[in-house]
Amino acid sequence: MEYSINKGVSRPIEFHGFRAQYLVYMAIGLFALLFLFVVLYLMGITLYLTLPLVGILGIFLFSIVSKYSKKHGAHGLAKQSGYKALPKALKTRTINEMLKA
Repeated sequence: MEYSINKGVSRPIEFHGFRAQYLVYMAIGLFALLFLFVVLYLMGITLYLTLPLVGILGIFLFSIVSKYSKKHGAHGLAKQSGYKALPKALKTRTINEMLKA
Protein backbone atom coordinates (compact mmCIF):
# COMPACT_ATOMS: atom_id res chain seq x y z
CA MET A 1 0.00 0.00 0.00
CA GLU A 2 1.08 3.51 -0.72
CA TYR A 3 -0.15 6.47 1.31
CA SER A 4 0.03 10.06 0.19
CA ILE A 5 1.21 12.74 2.59
CA ASN A 6 -1.06 15.75 2.85
CA LYS A 7 1.32 18.64 3.34
CA GLY A 8 -0.07 21.88 4.65
CA VAL A 9 -3.32 20.45 5.99
CA SER A 10 -3.36 22.70 9.06
CA ARG A 11 -2.19 25.83 7.24
CA PRO A 12 -4.69 28.66 6.74
CA ILE A 13 -6.15 29.20 3.28
CA GLU A 14 -4.26 31.71 1.15
CA PHE A 15 -5.19 33.14 -2.26
CA HIS A 16 -3.07 35.81 -3.95
CA GLY A 17 -1.67 36.99 -0.62
CA PHE A 18 -5.02 37.17 1.18
CA ARG A 19 -5.12 34.88 4.19
CA ALA A 20 -8.02 33.18 5.97
CA GLN A 21 -10.87 35.55 6.88
CA TYR A 22 -9.55 38.33 4.63
CA LEU A 23 -10.77 36.32 1.64
CA VAL A 24 -14.27 36.57 3.09
CA TYR A 25 -13.89 40.30 3.72
CA MET A 26 -12.76 40.80 0.12
CA ALA A 27 -15.65 38.74 -1.26
CA ILE A 28 -18.21 40.66 0.83
CA GLY A 29 -16.68 43.97 -0.27
CA LEU A 30 -16.75 42.99 -3.95
CA PHE A 31 -20.37 41.87 -3.62
CA ALA A 32 -21.22 45.22 -2.01
CA LEU A 33 -19.49 47.06 -4.87
CA LEU A 34 -21.45 45.03 -7.41
CA PHE A 35 -24.67 45.86 -5.58
CA LEU A 36 -23.69 49.56 -5.48
CA PHE A 37 -23.01 49.51 -9.22
CA VAL A 38 -26.41 47.94 -9.95
CA VAL A 39 -28.24 50.43 -7.73
CA LEU A 40 -26.47 53.42 -9.28
CA TYR A 41 -27.09 52.09 -12.78
CA LEU A 42 -30.78 51.51 -12.10
CA MET A 43 -31.08 55.01 -10.64
CA GLY A 44 -30.03 56.32 -14.04
CA ILE A 45 -26.65 57.74 -13.07
CA THR A 46 -24.35 57.86 -16.07
CA LEU A 47 -21.70 55.19 -16.52
CA TYR A 48 -19.02 57.88 -16.79
CA LEU A 49 -19.60 58.59 -13.10
CA THR A 50 -20.58 55.11 -11.89
CA LEU A 51 -17.64 53.12 -13.27
CA PRO A 52 -14.86 55.39 -11.91
CA LEU A 53 -16.59 55.58 -8.53
CA VAL A 54 -16.90 51.80 -8.22
CA GLY A 55 -13.35 51.37 -9.57
CA ILE A 56 -11.84 53.77 -7.04
CA LEU A 57 -13.78 52.14 -4.20
CA GLY A 58 -12.58 48.71 -5.42
CA ILE A 59 -8.95 49.85 -5.39
CA PHE A 60 -9.47 51.29 -1.90
CA LEU A 61 -11.05 48.01 -0.71
CA PHE A 62 -8.20 45.96 -2.18
CA SER A 63 -5.50 48.12 -0.59
CA ILE A 64 -7.13 48.13 2.87
CA VAL A 65 -7.78 44.39 2.94
CA SER A 66 -4.28 43.54 1.68
CA LYS A 67 -2.73 45.89 4.26
CA TYR A 68 -4.60 44.17 7.10
CA SER A 69 -3.79 40.72 5.71
CA LYS A 70 -0.06 41.47 5.60
CA LYS A 71 0.01 43.30 8.94
CA HIS A 72 -2.04 40.94 11.10
CA GLY A 73 -1.77 37.54 9.40
CA ALA A 74 -4.36 34.80 9.52
CA HIS A 75 -5.57 35.27 13.10
CA GLY A 76 -4.00 38.58 14.08
CA LEU A 77 -7.11 40.70 13.70
CA ALA A 78 -9.01 38.48 16.15
CA LYS A 79 -6.07 38.61 18.57
CA GLN A 80 -5.96 42.40 18.35
CA SER A 81 -9.66 42.71 19.15
CA GLY A 82 -9.17 40.27 22.03
CA TYR A 83 -6.36 42.39 23.47
CA LYS A 84 -8.60 45.45 23.36
CA ALA A 85 -11.22 43.59 25.41
CA LEU A 86 -8.78 42.89 28.26
CA PRO A 87 -9.14 45.07 31.35
CA LYS A 88 -6.48 47.70 31.97
CA ALA A 89 -5.89 46.59 35.56
CA LEU A 90 -7.17 44.12 38.14
CA LYS A 91 -8.23 45.27 41.57
CA THR A 92 -7.77 42.83 44.43
CA ARG A 93 -9.39 43.06 47.83
CA THR A 94 -9.07 41.00 50.97
CA ILE A 95 -12.00 39.15 52.44
CA ASN A 96 -12.25 41.66 55.30
CA GLU A 97 -12.64 44.52 52.83
CA MET A 98 -15.32 42.60 50.98
CA LEU A 99 -17.27 41.87 54.18
CA LYS A 100 -17.19 45.55 55.25
CA ALA A 101 -18.68 46.69 51.95
